[in-house]
Amino acid sequence: MSQDAVQPSAPQPNAPSSAAPEHHEHQGFWTMMLGSMGVVYGDIGTSPLYALKTALAHMKSDGVVESEVIGIVSLLIWALFIVVSLKYVSFLMRADNKGEGGTLSLMALARKSLGRGSKIIFLLGVTGAALFAGDAVITPAISVLSAVEGLKTASPAFDPFVLPIAVIILVGLFVVQSGGTARVASLFGPIMVVFFGLLAVLGLAHISDAPRILSAFDPRYGLSFLFGHGATGFVTLGLVFLAVTGAEALYGDMGHFGRKPIQVAWLCFVLPALICNYLGQGALVLKDPEAVKDPFYLLAPEWSLIPFVVLATVATVIASQAVITGAFSLARQAIQLGLLPRLEIQHTSASTEGQIYVPRVNKTLLIGVLLLVFLFRTSDNLANAYGIAVTGTMVVDTSLAFFVVWKMWRWPLWLTVPVIGFFLTVDMSFLIANLIKLLEGAWVPLTMGAFAMVIMWTWVRGTDLLHKKTQRDSIPTADLIRMLEKSKPHRVSGTAVFLTGDPNVAPSALMHNLKHNKVVHERVVIMNIVTESIPRVAEANRFEIEKLSEDFLRVTLHFGFMESPRVPAAMALMRKAGYKFDIMTTSFFLGKRTLKTSPASGMPQWQDKLFVTLSKQSANATDFFSIPSDRVVELGAQVTI
Repeated sequence: MSQDAVQPSAPQPNAPSSAAPEHHEHQGFWTMMLGSMGVVYGDIGTSPLYALKTALAHMKSDGVVESEVIGIVSLLIWALFIVVSLKYVSFLMRADNKGEGGTLSLMALARKSLGRGSKIIFLLGVTGAALFAGDAVITPAISVLSAVEGLKTASPAFDPFVLPIAVIILVGLFVVQSGGTARVASLFGPIMVVFFGLLAVLGLAHISDAPRILSAFDPRYGLSFLFGHGATGFVTLGLVFLAVTGAEALYGDMGHFGRKPIQVAWLCFVLPALICNYLGQGALVLKDPEAVKDPFYLLAPEWSLIPFVVLATVATVIASQAVITGAFSLARQAIQLGLLPRLEIQHTSASTEGQIYVPRVNKTLLIGVLLLVFLFRTSDNLANAYGIAVTGTMVVDTSLAFFVVWKMWRWPLWLTVPVIGFFLTVDMSFLIANLIKLLEGAWVPLTMGAFAMVIMWTWVRGTDLLHKKTQRDSIPTADLIRMLEKSKPHRVSGTAVFLTGDPNVAPSALMHNLKHNKVVHERVVIMNIVTESIPRVAEANRFEIEKLSEDFLRVTLHFGFMESPRVPAAMALMRKAGYKFDIMTTSFFLGKRTLKTSPASGMPQWQDKLFVTLSKQSANATDFFSIPSDRVVELGAQVTI
């Protein structure tokens, strides 16, 4: 859509009923569970590469203290229990939006329960989406770097090659995105099953090195370390959080795999593997204090170290792929919800709706990842920047859940406050612990998140001002129809479809066509596309048709915020319902606006310029709505905001 054409509306509180994603129900349960192992658990599954090593970093100079090792491992285990198992798997996954999860889905639910006017809900949703952008940049960098650094453990001779190898892998990962990942994605699950299996086996093999590590299941050891070491204990808590980064993927990917497959995969396979590995790493350090330098890779026998590094690198690439795919999906949701300009979205699979590629997002992520790699150079340094974005996202999720639980689930406040308060206390503790590392690198994701928030805020604000200006300068559609009935302009054969963001006022493309060409088609369709607050809309509720006069129709197309708005497909449904629309004899008129800044716009000059710049990034409406290019007529105009 052009700036004058269809703008995605804000989510409506009374949206059409949704076609809840049923695809995972029609596939085998075990197939979906296997798939979730590769996509959902890639990030959290690669945390053992750096989580414990980073948390134990202070022991490299101070020496290994048994109580500290057991205390840190205890914190790791209980972080997995509370944040992942209890909060996400058992609680938040119940807050699904027609089967879909994630921050924006939760925001849509919260806005539905409180009404569209709630600014705090909108702000929380935008904050969560912005922080995810920072996470999406850091995850590939730290994951791949930490895996390749295993080569140094195998031989110090590899040290000069770690950074170049990591860069080559990362560049290759982003380059292949344009071709789609559907064909290789089927291998993700089996590879991660092998990886998790090795994590468990290697960990179990070393627990016998120091069986007293099993004391870590007692939370008192973790609490004793946390509160008995002053500032060091609190700083370490921020590093312990590295063990649960990726937990938000459990919730965000629920629509792709279903609640049950994700829950079973976590409780029966992933969680036991992670706990066994952390226990094994801790036991190894207790037995051999020198292992504190890299307890993960030193779990493996020396002869298998290189193959293990290769497998770990593949696992981190899979984890990075999952985050990149999540960034594409989030960008599409943000576009549909009107938080970002209409960026070009390419579908890389004819059969899978979720397989998309967003070129501008991909390019931005690659630049950000490479900057981080060259800026921090090692995973230990990068660990200081990691975590803050994820903890922020978790705080947002928990805060939004409060409104859903209170208003939509109708829990009494006396129950809602302590339950949400407990989770929020845990999240805030991790957030504050990560903020301590602000000057050591945590400023990076916060800066990225702040930049993303400014972009979304500017786009929403500018779009709203532009919409109000359009309404002031436009003629109501009903008035235009009465004028045409009196003036009777020349009529030409065929159907003309005018896309508009406000069906109650005459589209500027229609007014320009009348002004310059002085003709009206024998049938005129004023088409508006509405993005609902649900992930997907059922085909039966895809369109509404209202007859305005003998030759004017008003058509409203409804799409979910996780769908691509394909106009020809919607018109095909209209033909099936008995409406005679032949897309090859239909002309689509799109208004194309060139925006210019104005001192009286209502925004600061810098924001005016940013909004104009963002509008120029907007993709071609023809491609975005999948309209045949030979059926499109664009009518341009300059507009001052």
